[in-house]
Amino acid sequence: MTGLSIKEEIEKANKEAVERMMESDPLWVDIGLAKKVMPGAKDYKLTHAGPPIEWGRMSGPLRGAVIGAALYEGWAENPVEAEKLAKSGEIEFEPNHHYNAVGPMAGVISPSMPVIVLKDRKYGNKTFSLLNEGIGKVLRYGAYDKEVLDRLKWIRDTLGEVLSATIKEVKKEKEGVELKPIMSQALHMGDECHNRHVAATSLFLREITPYMMQTGISKGSLVEAYNFMNKNNFTFLGFAMAAAKAMALAAHNIKYSTIATVMTRNGTDIGIWVSSLGNQWFTAPAPVPKGVWFPGYSEKDANPDIGDSSIMETAGIGGFAMAASPAIVSWVGGSVSFAVENTQRMYEITYTKHKYFTIPYLNFQGSPTGVDIRKVVKTGITPTINTGIAHKEPGIGQVGAGIVTFPIEMFKEALKVFAERHGV
Repeated sequence: MTGLSIKEEIEKANKEAVERMMESDPLWVDIGLAKKVMPGAKDYKLTHAGPPIEWGRMSGPLRGAVIGAALYEGWAENPVEAEKLAKSGEIEFEPNHHYNAVGPMAGVISPSMPVIVLKDRKYGNKTFSLLNEGIGKVLRYGAYDKEVLDRLKWIRDTLGEVLSATIKEVKKEKEGVELKPIMSQALHMGDECHNRHVAATSLFLREITPYMMQTGISKGSLVEAYNFMNKNNFTFLGFAMAAAKAMALAAHNIKYSTIATVMTRNGTDIGIWVSSLGNQWFTAPAPVPKGVWFPGYSEKDANPDIGDSSIMETAGIGGFAMAASPAIVSWVGGSVSFAVENTQRMYEITYTKHKYFTIPYLNFQGSPTGVDIRKVVKTGITPTINTGIAHKEPGIGQVGAGIVTFPIEMFKEALKVFAERHGV
């Protein structure tokens, strides 16, 4: 017995959880095919964004990504065969979060896809994420035509090999590439580190390019790889997501803590984990985002929200730090005043202000960090994030970007279970 009241136990636990979240120190240390570097990855197994889901309930973009992954792996020769295979039960589906992994949008990781490997230098956890394909017609938005598959193979055979050789050069000098300083600096340069990575991608390339040039890889491959990453403002997203996963993971499984350590969507359901409640899922129907549409599309084309990328807000940035990124409204809609208001509102449901992620416009206040399910239920305010928007039909891809607010039901259910478990 500690002699502390339950209220004091919760306070102590939450303080520890957010401290660990903020002190986590993720480094990029490796990249390789999932089946070689990510525990649990194997043939005829696909991991995906969001809570658990079976084929029959999957949304269009997640189905499209599954079809594309089956074609990419050579498990099927055409989309009809791939869909038949997925329906048959021969492919195993599991959430990325069950493997300390994250993926944007559909987030499908197949065994032959290259994945980024991060190590938390402070707490020892390893986390994993995908390389970014760019925007538009890409697998993570459910597209799977020849252009998409050819790009995925190029990412595996060229970009993946260049980055593998690059990180080997880095590790001749140091443990890996530190990611938290890049993210912290990017917030001061107009990114919010979810849907805007313009500064972060530039800072990342500035860090790794000297090592790329030392790899001995052919000039042609180096130029291709550099140009692809340089032209894609979302290059850093996968690295940032894996870093945020490491931060959230450091806060997980702390007895009495009411801090959310996973917030994610699969295009059908939206779900959370709570630190003290382990890997128990609390879910609700995923809402459709409000957004800015690509030419020819509108809200009627939109799928409900999808993706693990809300791990950014779980760790205290992304939509929670929109006040640092006025330019984000040109991508996701809204106004500069809304961006500032959203950050201010998120302070009401979080435990603390981040020590290292600070917002210049708010006099360098730390970003809102550590979603406390008690505060969500008490205030009725739920996390509001920014997001990409996928077409509801498989095979089409991205149709816009926008804003989404989480439903409150799953926070209420989580708090109810917490109270029952701890006799509150």
